[in-house]
Amino acid sequence: MANKAPGFAAHPEHTITLSAPSDAAVAYGGTAVARSNTAIHLTEDRYPPRAYLPRADITAELTKSEKTTYCPFKGDTVYFHVTVDGATLENAAWSYETPFDEMAAIAHLVAFDDRFAVSGAR
Repeated sequence: MANKAPGFAAHPEHTITLSAPSDAAVAYGGTAVARSNTAIHLTEDRYPPRAYLPRADITAELTKSEKTTYCPFKGDTVYFHVTVDGATLENAAWSYETPFDEMAAIAHLVAFDDRFAVSGAR
């Protein structure tokens, strides 16, 4: 691996599990914003599980934000504002455009924060 995550070397006890592609649906206030049968479900230690969905499966409007963060296990994060029923939720979704090799399966997929209800296989 040419782009290994430094976090795993520094914290070998930290675990992240990725599922095989499966179903996921995302809603906000009863409005569907995404549905996919190829979502990757990610479970990371003490964090809530997240579904990462292809952008093509998202019906809500995503606008790239100025916000970025860094995760030593996944890589650089870009954020999106999400517009649902005319309301814009700032920095409500994120993606890893060029994740570390261990997380390559979530490259370019989008996850939503806790303001959204997510259902599907975990």
